[in-house]
Amino acid sequence: MTDRPLSEQERRRREERTMLEELGINPYPYAWDVTARAAEILAQFDDARHQPGEDGTAPEPFRVSIAGRIMSKRVMGKAAFFHLQDATGQIQVYVRRDDLPEGFYNQVFKKLLDIGDIVGVEGFVFRTKMGEVSVHAGRLELLAKALRPLPVVKEAEGKIYNEVTDKEFRYRQRYVDLIVNPEVRDVFRKRAQMITTLRRFLDERGYLEVETPVLQPVYGGASARPFITHHNALGLDLYLRIADELYLKRLIVGGFEGVYEIAKDFRNEGLSRFHNPEFTMLELYVAYKDYHWMMDLVEEMLEHVAVTLHGTPEVTVGGQTISFRRPWPRIPMLEAIEKETGHDLYGKSRDELAAIAEGLRLEIDDTMGSGKIIDEIFGAFVEPKLIQPTFVIDYPVELSPLAKRHRSKPGLVERFEVICNAKEICNAFSELNDPEDQRARFLEQARLRAGGDEEAMQLDEDFLRALEYGMPPTAGLGVGIDRLAMIMTDQPSIRDVILFPLLRPEQPATAETRAEADATEQ
Repeated sequence: MTDRPLSEQERRRREERTMLEELGINPYPYAWDVTARAAEILAQFDDARHQPGEDGTAPEPFRVSIAGRIMSKRVMGKAAFFHLQDATGQIQVYVRRDDLPEGFYNQVFKKLLDIGDIVGVEGFVFRTKMGEVSVHAGRLELLAKALRPLPVVKEAEGKIYNEVTDKEFRYRQRYVDLIVNPEVRDVFRKRAQMITTLRRFLDERGYLEVETPVLQPVYGGASARPFITHHNALGLDLYLRIADELYLKRLIVGGFEGVYEIAKDFRNEGLSRFHNPEFTMLELYVAYKDYHWMMDLVEEMLEHVAVTLHGTPEVTVGGQTISFRRPWPRIPMLEAIEKETGHDLYGKSRDELAAIAEGLRLEIDDTMGSGKIIDEIFGAFVEPKLIQPTFVIDYPVELSPLAKRHRSKPGLVERFEVICNAKEICNAFSELNDPEDQRARFLEQARLRAGGDEEAMQLDEDFLRALEYGMPPTAGLGVGIDRLAMIMTDQPSIRDVILFPLLRPEQPATAETRAEADATEQ
């Protein structure tokens, strides 16, 4: 039972459920033996071997047992057709009154089964006179009665819209989106294949997949605001991790020479086409390597992913071709900014940088240090122009509290980001392993926090203690799985590659709320 108002269709379906039970039919039985799926049947059917003769027999009957959802239904007197959809696609089913138990066709199939119901079918495969490969049902059973109808095109507030394409509806009711938009299932299959490919690539090179804490007493590894929770038994505030970095580096200190983790991180930030507060990261740390070595690995790894998913290093994204074929351009960050703005930012003070940014019509506030100002300029003038995979290298030290100082360029660190389709998808360092330098960087972050920068890092004494035992030279990498999936599946929003993205509390759908949902995607 439900307290919410029911539509006419919902009331009718509940009545049908009651009528089924009165006929002795369980609307929700326990199992069905599936021996074939739609795509397999369509691929394996052979007219010469399987097509029945006029007497209904075939030289080699192709008998199957399938299950899935009714997606269309066409009744023609004593016979009917419906399309059954399973995880692999759709196939037509032919139903004839005389092939089913007495009364089932008229009393159950015609009157009590609806589009959206899940059924099991046993029968043989044949090709209809219209040329469509179909299953001739000899047995038909209801497996789950759908009490809500699938969405259809409808009119609301004088405008016709379709819930099947309504972003708010699709993200909130992903289960319906997956039913009515089969191509969405393909996106998530490809995402899973991408992650499997990354994992296999790293496993084959001997790197160990590990798990590190999600609940952390001190958060770190990135510049971000955390989510805070509380552990009752310990009386302790904890943070959902914003990155895996500091724990993975502890494992390098402990003697592992290559570790990685593919896991959820959480950052208390706004929503956009490229940001969801819960997201997936791959982080990798390899001892005795530097950021030059890591650039070579990243090129090889992402080219391999593209070829595995698409058969070619070229990927189509938003109508344009992006090539992951090696090698990729490598450009210093400050040189890229100077090329686009005419301003050489190297060695400039915080006040000089603020004046330049304001002259470029960027909004700057007192909480922003030198690093954030440079990052704002880069994001406004350089990043949008980097469509093909590009290594942006050698960042200012103020932007990178965990990266090793550049071996030949004072004031910079050995860091790169991969920018692709105008957004960062990878971030990597020659990792800082000098505990005294790391402490000084943490203290500078504390000064920024005191000045109002809520994303500045905390000082982690245990991590510093680990570094004091000695960490070998190490290369570290973070890959944004969701953003990479957007590119590899040609999706415009991060919400299109996350099965259940975070949304505002549900409100009745109106033209205004749908417009607001669309605006959030910009």
